[in-house]
Amino acid sequence: MPLARFVVPLLLTGCLCSAQGHHAPAASPFPPPRAVSATIAKAALAEESGCSAAFVTHRLDFTTGTRLREINTYISNGAGVAANDLDNDGDMDLVFASVDREAEILWNDGDLKFTPQPLDDRFGRGTAIVDVDADGWNDIVFTHRGIDGVSYWRNQGNDTGRSAPLPFRPTFERQSLPGVDGYAYAMAWGDVDGDNDLDLVTGSYGVELLQHGIDPPAADPRSGIMLYVQEDGVWQQRVLSREAETLSIAIVDLTGDGRPEIWAANDFALDDLVWQRSGREWRAVYPFAQTSHSTMAIEWGDIENNGRLALFSTDMNPYDISPRTMAEWIPMMNRIKEHREAGDPQIMANVLQVQRTVGKWESAATERGIAASGWSWAARFGDLDQDGWLDLYVVNGMIAADMFGHLANGELVEENQAYRNRGNGNFTAEPRWQLTSTASGRGMVMSDMDGDGDLDIIVNNLRGFAQLFENQLCTGHSLIVDLKWPTTANRAAIGARLALHTDRGTFHRDVRASGSYLSGEPSHIHFGLPAGVTPDTLEITWPDGAVTNKIDVPADQQVTVTRSEP
Repeated sequence: MPLARFVVPLLLTGCLCSAQGHHAPAASPFPPPRAVSATIAKAALAEESGCSAAFVTHRLDFTTGTRLREINTYISNGAGVAANDLDNDGDMDLVFASVDREAEILWNDGDLKFTPQPLDDRFGRGTAIVDVDADGWNDIVFTHRGIDGVSYWRNQGNDTGRSAPLPFRPTFERQSLPGVDGYAYAMAWGDVDGDNDLDLVTGSYGVELLQHGIDPPAADPRSGIMLYVQEDGVWQQRVLSREAETLSIAIVDLTGDGRPEIWAANDFALDDLVWQRSGREWRAVYPFAQTSHSTMAIEWGDIENNGRLALFSTDMNPYDISPRTMAEWIPMMNRIKEHREAGDPQIMANVLQVQRTVGKWESAATERGIAASGWSWAARFGDLDQDGWLDLYVVNGMIAADMFGHLANGELVEENQAYRNRGNGNFTAEPRWQLTSTASGRGMVMSDMDGDGDLDIIVNNLRGFAQLFENQLCTGHSLIVDLKWPTTANRAAIGARLALHTDRGTFHRDVRASGSYLSGEPSHIHFGLPAGVTPDTLEITWPDGAVTNKIDVPADQQVTVTRSEP
């Protein structure tokens, strides 16, 4: 629990000086960003509960897929997990979607203990915890397998108007999202049009719709990749593409113009698709020379600490080419032979897009050591060892009797893969962290679940208990940042960019609501700090482009920054 808390109001100048004290950059033809004031609250992080130089595995009281007699494609794709604060007590709660039963909330009771509560939302795929109606209480949103669309569970908060006894558990009421009516497998939340409220992008999964009698899927008006722009609580639908095999969606700035693009990752031979906003319109752009063939997850982060994003996508590519492993893979590979036409940018491997110049992408997964991680689903960058460099975790496995009938229980058993950033954007597998679970992971999220500042990992497995991997590396230091923008309908400042200037360089993060494969990201942002590094200035670029600087940001603290004007 926090050891101390205080609030200091600061009016900020907007100075963009570096941590080394250099002068501001030369004058630009564009006006400088507007400086905005904010208050800061600081709370000391909890002490480490144990140090084992590894991650410790905890079983969570949730399973998906166990009620199915046999799992075939595409039930095998599993479901996601989200982490965020549902009861406004300052810690992270969990929500699990399920392909064969009701969803479940795991209320965080502290010390990595949780109270399960079923939520009557069945046959889910993706989930996110986001304040949809901007009332100060995070809501829950699900996508679903088959022909169901988006479901929205509004957090009722503390409707009594009185101080509720602890632990207080808000209730949730299923409500509609006016205008949102498409089939939805994947989703992403963010402010795509710059009006300071939250919009929604969804994508359907055509091959699964075929199994439910939607033939052809592209002819159905509810099918496709849909943009829902919010206007006063009503979502205006725009069809971006009628063709969709969408497993993951990102709202991220790919062109370096300060505004987000929409990237829809598609399975099979259907290309990944990207749209850029031009005024009130959206036009297709083609920024990538190479992409994954069956893109399952999209992830991004500044892996070189140079201020430029790298983009990572997962696919199917065995991490081990021993005779035993290939004997497991080859029968399946012979049935789904990769078909490539001339000029096809897709390859059946993970792809890491890096920038040599802003907005110009080239593939570098092989030379960086992360092209082959197995039959991979969710992937996430995070500074797991708190040395100042983003590491990578990928969850693996496949269960499908119609694809792996030659294997016991129709299951391709694989280890999840942890990759340590070597301090230059290149990666090395790190089995010593003991993150090599073989429980057939699907959705995954990283979050500080025990309040000690480092990143723990939560995985929604298929046909096995969910797992929480407690970080007991006990290396480096932490800074947790929580942004609040209460004067807008984007109260968690989703889309904000953070730069932590230190005496050894600058670390960059961003605020998201959705990410990776079918999973919802926490609004708390984690910075790892190696021993001896002194944090100096936390620079926040809010979603509207305004800038806040904070001076003398401490290590080993949770910092809440509340913007005090629109």
